[in-house]
Amino acid sequence: MHINPTNTFFILSLLSIFLFSGLIIAGETSILQTGWKFAKGPQENAQENNFDDTAWESIQLPHDWAIAGPFILDGDGNTGKLPWKGEGWYRYQFDIADSDSDKRFYLLFDGVMAFPKVYLNGKLAGEWDYGYNSFYVDITDFLNYGSSNLLAVHVDTRQHDSRWYPGAGIYRKVQLIKTNPLHIAIWGNYVTTPIVKPHYARVQVQTTVENKTNADIETVRVVQTIINPDGRKIAEESATAMIPAGGRKDIAVHFSLNNPRRWDIEDPALYQVKTRIYNGDSLRDSAETNFGIRTIRFTADHGFYLNDRRVQLKGVNLHHDFGPLGAAFYPRAMERQLEIMKAMGCNAIRNSHNTAAPELLELCDRMGLLMFNEIFDKYDGKAGITPQTDFEDFARRNIHNFVVRDRNHPSIFLWSVGNEIGDVQWNIDNGFQRLNTMISYVRKYDPTRPVTLVCDNLKSAKLRHFDYYDVHAWNYDRRYRLARQLEPNKSVIISESASTLSTRGFYELPLPKKKTDFTRSLQISSYDLHAPSWAEIADDDFMWQQDEPYVAGEFVWTGFDYLGEPTPYHNQWTKENGMKDENASRSSYFGIVDLVGIPKDRFYLYKSYWLPDETTIHILPHWNWENTGIDSLPVFVYTNGDEAELFLNGASLGKRSKNPTSENSVERFRLIWRNVPWQAGELKAVAYREGKKIGENIIRTAGEATNLRLTTDLETISPDGQDLAYVLIEAYDKNGIPHPLAMDDVYIEVDGPGEIAGVGNGNPQSFAPFQANTVKLFYGKAMLIIKSGFDTGQISVKVRSAGLKADNIRIKVK
Repeated sequence: MHINPTNTFFILSLLSIFLFSGLIIAGETSILQTGWKFAKGPQENAQENNFDDTAWESIQLPHDWAIAGPFILDGDGNTGKLPWKGEGWYRYQFDIADSDSDKRFYLLFDGVMAFPKVYLNGKLAGEWDYGYNSFYVDITDFLNYGSSNLLAVHVDTRQHDSRWYPGAGIYRKVQLIKTNPLHIAIWGNYVTTPIVKPHYARVQVQTTVENKTNADIETVRVVQTIINPDGRKIAEESATAMIPAGGRKDIAVHFSLNNPRRWDIEDPALYQVKTRIYNGDSLRDSAETNFGIRTIRFTADHGFYLNDRRVQLKGVNLHHDFGPLGAAFYPRAMERQLEIMKAMGCNAIRNSHNTAAPELLELCDRMGLLMFNEIFDKYDGKAGITPQTDFEDFARRNIHNFVVRDRNHPSIFLWSVGNEIGDVQWNIDNGFQRLNTMISYVRKYDPTRPVTLVCDNLKSAKLRHFDYYDVHAWNYDRRYRLARQLEPNKSVIISESASTLSTRGFYELPLPKKKTDFTRSLQISSYDLHAPSWAEIADDDFMWQQDEPYVAGEFVWTGFDYLGEPTPYHNQWTKENGMKDENASRSSYFGIVDLVGIPKDRFYLYKSYWLPDETTIHILPHWNWENTGIDSLPVFVYTNGDEAELFLNGASLGKRSKNPTSENSVERFRLIWRNVPWQAGELKAVAYREGKKIGENIIRTAGEATNLRLTTDLETISPDGQDLAYVLIEAYDKNGIPHPLAMDDVYIEVDGPGEIAGVGNGNPQSFAPFQANTVKLFYGKAMLIIKSGFDTGQISVKVRSAGLKADNIRIKVK
């Protein structure tokens, strides 16, 4: 195979990083990253080889055509007010050598939003519907060997429906795979551990081998080699089979491994199986697949067990967008999100509510995070289902790709076939039959894990839809209680908890009397006391889990703010309250951290509870209240201690202690001084645990902002055209105190082998572009995202703002 190296970034350097799991890529593989042309809108005959695309935009993948905007100010805030509805075309030219005419070629798409049609040399080679799922196309019979080939992909989001920002275009990677006619099928290795004991594990490796020749092959030999987590070969077995012409066969090999090292959230040990396929003595194909050895089980009264140890699930829901990057998937963006969540004490992820990029599963395997793997939101246009869709065929295709792609990942402990599907819960329009179809296909392709449906209609439990699945998964407000009463022999997960709302850095007084006391400010106070009518504050879920130990854990809605769903400030609210569509926000307030990954106060509340052995002492609000007319205000302390003493300019304001038996959840988990006099200066909290001081924290009144400060999360990034560095921009006063109210415009200069991938500040009311060389501070902070190029060197980043001292940093690319 010959592909112009200027148009393609070969996968070889990435294989060791992001293809270490069950995603089997047989043969020679390349990522089609650069060299693409794109045009939005209808383009007549754009699939034809002789179509003139010289005026089209040159882009590289991943690509979300809508994230650059512009924002549609009177548009729908629920989907981010961005221009994602429409159609677009992608074109890519490549050569295939004449010597490769005896090979097979596949295109593997990780996700295309939506309804992609794939053309090769003017002919339709394949198509798909569901924009979040992976799919592949056999393009062998459409290629021109010894000459140029034209790949054209038509993408059309007009039939796609969404409750949040879905993105648009080829937003995940595309791979071109070359194999011999005798080869391992796509996602063709399946590793299971049917027996796991303290002293040994039984491992089965099943490989699906395809024979695309016109002749029967009598002796296909599969050799499987096990490599332990330390990189040593520990076992090897083989099996032989005959595969008829045009056929495929599953060939299984078994191992008994002594004293296995188990995959665990505290030690995510990964084994590897190296697969080689021989025809006689000729090696025809090979692959590497990572897997883990571990046990999982749910119990009705004691929750979830990993390796026979009870583990309380401390999970978050994550949407698929990355704020200023939109839906475009960058591995580093995902890794950073997980790092931030783990630092808070999170041990589990739910991919709400659609098939994730495969790299998310791989990262969870490597980082020791459990995965609640969900395929659909609803069974309607949000899944790419139209009135013409054959539901049975749709379910079979999509469940197959979802499960078979992901089933080798030890991080996955639960499959979900959907979220809050009202007609299924109430058995409307054969809802239970559709549920059974989905679950049956999951169990067909992976009988080793439990399956669930995520529910929200409490009274629908009386119809006993839970008889079809294995675990009660319910969203909000203890709605699991009826299902638990009717079927107490199944475990319970709070699949969406809290939905607490807040804006980073924004505080509003007085404190709300009710959780739904929203104001016309179009921001939400970061005292963490607000939630929608159908949800609750974080402390309530903590309390329910303490009082009901059968609950296996929670998944907070949400770990990060995301584009769309700006509850409560959506278009309906603004119009009902005398405002206009233009006033509706464009991103959510649900996140524990904001849209660009800056923690809100709530981050420290979760950390104080989820990481009880790690010192946390967090004081809120900020201490800059001059010229506001406020004489006194509440002060909260989030700490893993059980009590704390508060000092204002050295004078004690008394101790407060948590009350672990209170029916008011806030009193169990927060320390509150309700009327602290406002005085400029220093506020200090000293925290104690069981009478012993564990630490202290101080916040101070900032003077006038005098300078900018840059902090990068990575000092060195890779020259792969997609690595990222997140650079925090902050305003400080002359004494080095961060300024919590700065709203200055910041101008950015970038030089060297990198570029600005996005900017943002976490303000749900901002309609400034995400792709720009300027950003406004929001309560003292903003974020710049730098993307590497393909050359090594140093990226120079400089920021300036009127009246503030500039700052600069350098990021190495090597």
